[in-house]
Amino acid sequence: MLEEIKQQLSLPQEIIQHIDQTREVRATYSKEDAELIGQSGYTAPHNDILYDTVVASSLNKNILLQGPTGSGKTKLAEWISHLYQKPMHMINCSVDLDAEAMLGYKTIEYKGDQAHVEFIPGPVVQAMRKGHLLYIDEINMARPETLPILNGILDYRRSLTNPFTTEVIKAKEGFQVIASINIGYIGTVPLNEALKNRFIMIDVPYLQGDHLRSLVTAQSGQKDAKLINILVQLSEDLIFQVKAGQLSEEAASIRALLDAADLSVYLPLGRAIQRAIIDKLEDEREKAIIQNLVETLIK
Repeated sequence: MLEEIKQQLSLPQEIIQHIDQTREVRATYSKEDAELIGQSGYTAPHNDILYDTVVASSLNKNILLQGPTGSGKTKLAEWISHLYQKPMHMINCSVDLDAEAMLGYKTIEYKGDQAHVEFIPGPVVQAMRKGHLLYIDEINMARPETLPILNGILDYRRSLTNPFTTEVIKAKEGFQVIASINIGYIGTVPLNEALKNRFIMIDVPYLQGDHLRSLVTAQSGQKDAKLINILVQLSEDLIFQVKAGQLSEEAASIRALLDAADLSVYLPLGRAIQRAIIDKLEDEREKAIIQNLVETLIK
């Protein structure tokens, strides 16, 4: 993979050297840490996304991946983890996210008859101590008052004071933060400008055309070229309707399209699309729009 990426992206020599040096650390990881290294299955709509993300990573910049649901933001983060052979710790954000879920928690441990309090580190602390990647999924789903605790790890200090132990934790060399954001979805809130200013922004759009055709062929069980072409055309039609304001972005999710492709190996294509895409929507008008598109494509 590495040689292909070097040729595909025409990376500067200093960036290639940084990748090579980072990958050498792979041999020192424990089995548990090695299992956190991501997979390489991301397909980009164009090389600029990969090039810019690799450069930002090699410069140890925090990266904010912005794009619609199912466009491959998490896949891109895993691709970076795989490219650098660096373990990736994950936080899945929601309104229930709190400091314990990010930093860790205290628990009582027993040694013989003696009880003592022990701190169990969470993903932020583990990634900092080990110099790994930290991936924060859908960061704008978290409550705004929860996130300021991360400010210190996102700027030049690369440190935080653990409120549960009062320990000052300095990030080990190699620590980096990648986060993702969905804009305009129910339950999301605008990111604080001070927080957003700590990131490099990378836009991750939906795949289309030949890139999408290759992705469906490679990552689904469906190999029938005719059915794959119908799914690719459906995706194009859905994205057009999203841009026209007729459908919500979740209707054009590539993740849902891949589910439909897998189901279509065993179900009629129309029913596979029904289960994987249409039935997930709540708006009856949106369901009718997609049903009409499907009936036009499947004759």
